[in-house]
Amino acid sequence: MTKNVFVLGLDEHNRQELSALPGDHRIHPLLDLESLTSGELDMPALLERAEQQLQAFDGTVDAVIGYWDFPVSSLVPLLCEPRGLPHAPLDAIVRCEHKYWSRLEQRSVVPEAVPRFAEVDLDEPGPPQELRYPLWLKPVKAFSSELAFRVTDDEGYHHALQRLREGAGRVGAPFQWVMDRLDLPEAIARAGGTAGLAEEEATGRQITVEGYVHGSRPHIYGIVDSDCYPGTSSFLCYEYPSRQSTRVRERVTELTRRVIAHMGLDNTAFNVEYFHDADQDTLTLLEINPRHSQSHAALFESVDGLANHEAPLRIALGEEPRQGRGGQYPFAAKWFLRRFRDGLVRSVPTSDEIERIEHEHPGVHIEITARAGLHLSELGGQDTSSYELADVFVGADGPKEAEETYRACADALDFDIQDTDAKTTPGD
Repeated sequence: MTKNVFVLGLDEHNRQELSALPGDHRIHPLLDLESLTSGELDMPALLERAEQQLQAFDGTVDAVIGYWDFPVSSLVPLLCEPRGLPHAPLDAIVRCEHKYWSRLEQRSVVPEAVPRFAEVDLDEPGPPQELRYPLWLKPVKAFSSELAFRVTDDEGYHHALQRLREGAGRVGAPFQWVMDRLDLPEAIARAGGTAGLAEEEATGRQITVEGYVHGSRPHIYGIVDSDCYPGTSSFLCYEYPSRQSTRVRERVTELTRRVIAHMGLDNTAFNVEYFHDADQDTLTLLEINPRHSQSHAALFESVDGLANHEAPLRIALGEEPRQGRGGQYPFAAKWFLRRFRDGLVRSVPTSDEIERIEHEHPGVHIEITARAGLHLSELGGQDTSSYELADVFVGADGPKEAEETYRACADALDFDIQDTDAKTTPGD
């Protein structure tokens, strides 16, 4: 019997990935991505719209899933609970996503992997006295890397604090609506959804551990390496499988099992991000995401033969996730083509041009994220130092071949962008 799976914020690329997974299931979109990521986030209205769409469906609703951060991650349990569908506990989702609460919980179980941190009252003018620059200052809840600032002195701190005062409420206020549904620890209730978090900078190469929890048991199925553009915090590429040593992979796996078991997650995929400092031989936990990373889906499909959508899909259907049996390539990477100054996008590569590039380079898939007619600064989901033009997915025999293929594709992608801001950041 065909199972009906509803996906919050479904986009075309991930629809294809989900539909290609083995099994008798039909994928349905639930709310559009733009309404979930842009403008005012009215949580009661979003929940009501999603409920109306599900109730109007002429068939069974067998699963509701998502692969985006808040508000999708919170809407999934709110929609699943009244229908008796498998889902992660809402309090565990919030415990992971509220950056201050998450840090407190991490420190109680893996203190060796947690940097020094402190809650920041946005009305207080000075930095926490117990912390030392350089610091990262960010809201306790935001989209992706929005409003995350690296600060090295008091002047930078005050500038970043003002930006947080102006912008933290966009996501923090609707996140507070979710928090109000929970019985919170006193410290978290006092901080609320619009406080800030300051933490001392961690250094090294970023590692992401992907897995799932089913029957309260954490399972690890892959480790992905991440590199940034030199001198910036903007991602250059993701690589799978990890090239870290066996010892480092074993250490990061053990840390992940401990912290995930402690957070109370169940019936969900997750990914946990770390920094590995090779010089100091240290691992520092960056954050816990109570969802899988859709950015990694094509990497797992290329190498393992199954996209990482497999785990949340099976769990949502009450089944045990399957293991991949090997994909077409031994190595895969996702490259981010970026620009480090603002500009008006006059034109982007056409679908015919992209199809030609993909035909010339087997194993490549290209997605354009810039939009003609918009300034780059008007694009949603950008970090604080760059603008994403395109994503280039590459399957290859190894890292060297993947990079060579990406460089050739990047050179062939024709963007027409008119400068509107003379400011240039590192990496340009």
